[in-house]
Amino acid sequence: PNPQVNGSGIKKLRDNGIPVQIDILNQQGRELNKRFFTAIEKGRPYIILKWAQTSDGFIAKKNFESKWISNEFSRQQVHKWRSEEDSVLVGTRTAQHDNPMLNVREWTGRNPTRIVLDRFLRLSDKLRLFDRSQPTIVYNLMKHEEHENLTLARVNEEKFIEEILHDLHKRKIQSVIVEGGAQTLSMFFQNGSWDEARVFVSPKTFGAGIPGPTMAQSAFTSTRVGGDELRVYRNESVTSH
Repeated sequence: PNPQVNGSGIKKLRDNGIPVQIDILNQQGRELNKRFFTAIEKGRPYIILKWAQTSDGFIAKKNFESKWISNEFSRQQVHKWRSEEDSVLVGTRTAQHDNPMLNVREWTGRNPTRIVLDRFLRLSDKLRLFDRSQPTIVYNLMKHEEHENLTLARVNEEKFIEEILHDLHKRKIQSVIVEGGAQTLSMFFQNGSWDEARVFVSPKTFGAGIPGPTMAQSAFTSTRVGGDELRVYRNESVTSH
């Protein structure tokens, strides 16, 4: 579907007497290249929502503490995912309360671009996200600045998520793992801008706290990761093939 090509390769082959078969393993091909197809057809990155929740449905305690709901194998899996995708995104609260590094430590591979949503630039520049060790983009409503490995990108409040995704597309970032808290995840769900949700369900319980998103559909796949269950959901409303 790339408009720069769009069948011209097939035409060149056929014009030179080479038989060409098309529509072979269509679904498998789309799955293999889903990030590319999303970028070309939707003009935005492929969005993966990821969170861990307790067996009673909470993603954090009331004080926003969410550390170690999932087990060490699940955390290693997340680092593997980070090495496979172009970027990883968090909101203001996750940045503030967890002070994450969002790099690849428990796996071998490249670090993703870090994306931070900080509307009013209230986060401390002492956070590990701003250590300039890897490319970091801070989307905000205040100003635009370019520094080494740190970009402040101004967007409008009215279409906050759409403008961020459009800007990421222009930067040729084809995939995003959203590791935000409840509010950030909710923004992507409400906007309909997501393709997969990867949910670790731990046997732990909190009894009370901040509830995770409620999925109205059945999991596409479900596997065990140590003592956790990994449920993967697909956004059926954006899946046209």
